[in-house]
Amino acid sequence: MSNADRIVCDSCPVADRAVCSVLSNDDRGELARIGHHRRYARGETIVAAGDANTVCATLTRGAAKMSTIDRDGTERIVALVHPAGMLGQLFAPDATLHVTALTDSEACLFPRAQFEALSDVRPALARRLLTEVSRELDDSRNLIDMISKRQARGRVAALILAFSRAASPAPCHDEAAFDLPLTRGEMAQLLGITIETVSRTLTALQRDGLIRRTGSHGIVILDRSALTALAG
Repeated sequence: MSNADRIVCDSCPVADRAVCSVLSNDDRGELARIGHHRRYARGETIVAAGDANTVCATLTRGAAKMSTIDRDGTERIVALVHPAGMLGQLFAPDATLHVTALTDSEACLFPRAQFEALSDVRPALARRLLTEVSRELDDSRNLIDMISKRQARGRVAALILAFSRAASPAPCHDEAAFDLPLTRGEMAQLLGITIETVSRTLTALQRDGLIRRTGSHGIVILDRSALTALAG
């Protein structure tokens, strides 16, 4: 089966949260006609640094990371993308960041020229795009704050809570049980600590009754208040 299909807005899990949610049914139908829906396997490159920004994309399922890779091949994660988030750099002519699927993921992709043309004549879409950029800046600040926390327990707790929020299909509540899309190594890299510290911290949080781990990636939050206090 091809990993690219036509867009079906009626079954979209982020239809009420994505940037296109502000459009009329007719405008969404036009976007669906010119775009396509694509699936990505875990670890697959969605956007490569240096690529021309020819499409605008919205993540509909899964999770992705945006990162830089230096000359030595060292990767640094600079942003995480959750469902309803935009993939890539909205207003840059060329990509300067790599975007990679952290889990099996899905996205809606639209030709950039037509997408921008629609935003020029639909003020609601233009405002929504600016809101998305503002949210991305807030997320970047939150990521910096997470990394700057002095104690490893606080960093890991903050990351768990962030994925709890991202895993929920509704903005009014967070998910109690979900899978961490990052490996221990990716968590360590993101938080500026070692893999061993990540493992020890998760074990300590479980021992203290704040979380329960299920399988290799599953997390169940048992004491959200304590976890929030630790993250603060």
